[in-house]
Amino acid sequence: MHVMASHKDKIVLSINSLQGAGAERFVLTIGAAFHQLGFDVHVLRFNDKVEFSLDKDLTYHLIDYERYRWLPKGKIRHSVLAKKVDKYILKNIGQPTLLLSNLERSDSIFCYSKLPNIVYVIHNTLSLYYKLNETDSDNLKLTLRDRYSKHPCVCVSKGVKEDFIKIFGNSIPVTAIHNPIDRDGIQKLAEAFIPKYQDYIIHVGSFKEAKRHDILLKAYAQTDRSLPLLLAGQGKLKSEIEQLVIELGLSDTVIFLGFCENVFPYIKHARFKVLTSNWEGFALVIAESLALATPVVSTDCQSGPKELLPEKNLMPTDDIDAIAKKLSQAMQDSLQFSAPFNEALLPITIAKKYLDFIKSFAKQNITS
Repeated sequence: MHVMASHKDKIVLSINSLQGAGAERFVLTIGAAFHQLGFDVHVLRFNDKVEFSLDKDLTYHLIDYERYRWLPKGKIRHSVLAKKVDKYILKNIGQPTLLLSNLERSDSIFCYSKLPNIVYVIHNTLSLYYKLNETDSDNLKLTLRDRYSKHPCVCVSKGVKEDFIKIFGNSIPVTAIHNPIDRDGIQKLAEAFIPKYQDYIIHVGSFKEAKRHDILLKAYAQTDRSLPLLLAGQGKLKSEIEQLVIELGLSDTVIFLGFCENVFPYIKHARFKVLTSNWEGFALVIAESLALATPVVSTDCQSGPKELLPEKNLMPTDDIDAIAKKLSQAMQDSLQFSAPFNEALLPITIAKKYLDFIKSFAKQNITS
C-alpha cells in the first residue's frame, strides 16, 4: 500500500489523559510512528494530566470533560460531547484518515461520533475488566455491545480478541494487532542512569486489583529473599500493599520506588522482571523488558504473556506456591528465563498494520 502519507493526511489519537501506563504509552509510541510515516498526528484528550515527556512532533488538544459533568451521565452527556468533539476536530484538525479511540471515556464519546475512519483500540480483556461473568452483568453487556458495534475494533492481543468474540460474537469487525514497542527509544532511556540498587527483582505496575501485588508478596515471602523486590508504580491499593509488606515481615527486602517517569534503567539492571497479574491486555512491560534483554517470569493470564514468552517462563494465576517456586528458580538462575524480542512489534510495522486494517475495512464498505 502507499505508506508515506501526504502532509494533509491527519491521524487523531484519542484518550482520556496522558497519565497512566499501557494505553497512554501506546498513543505516544504509535503517534511517533505515524509521524515518521508522514502523517500529521494529533492527540486529543479529555483531561490535562500528563506523566510523560511529550513528543514535539505531535500536536496536542484538550477538550475538558469536567465542563460537561452537569449533563446527565451516560448517553446524554456522551452524545452532546460527541457533537462538540466532531465539530472541534473538523474545525481545528480536519477530517482524519484514521482516528484511534482508546479506553472507556473516549470510546463512550466516539460511540456517538459521525466522523469516518474511527477504530476502537481494545486494551483490556473485557470480560475480566468489567467482570462480565457475574450474574447481574446482562445490562452492561448490552451497553458494551451497543458501544463497540459502532466502529471496527482492534484488540491488542489475540487473547483480548478471543475474549471479545466470545462476548459479542462475530458481528463486529475485529482484528488483533500487538502494541508497538520502541526498542531503540527504550534502550536509550535505559541508559539515563544506573540505579543505586544491585541484584534485584523488578515489578512494574499500578497498585490495582488486576496486578495482584498481594499474591506476589505472599509468594516472595516463601522464597529465601536473597534478592530484594523493587515495586515501581502508584495506585489506590498502595497503602494496603504497604501494610501487607509489614504484616509479612518483608520491610527489609521490599522497596517501593513510587511512580517512575523513566522506569527503564531499573528494568535494564534487574536480574529479572516479574508479573503476577490476573489479567492483562497485552502486557506491555513484558515486551519492553525483552527489548532490554531482561529475563521475565509472568503469570499465564488469559491474554498477553503467552503471546510474548515461552511456556517455561509462565506461572498459573492465583497460585502462591507455584509462583514462589518460579521466583526461587529465577533468583538462582535468571538467565534460563531470557527470551528474544519480537521485531514484528517495532512501531513502524505496527502502524502500517493499522493503516492496512482501516484500508481493508473501507474497501469492504465500498463492495458491500
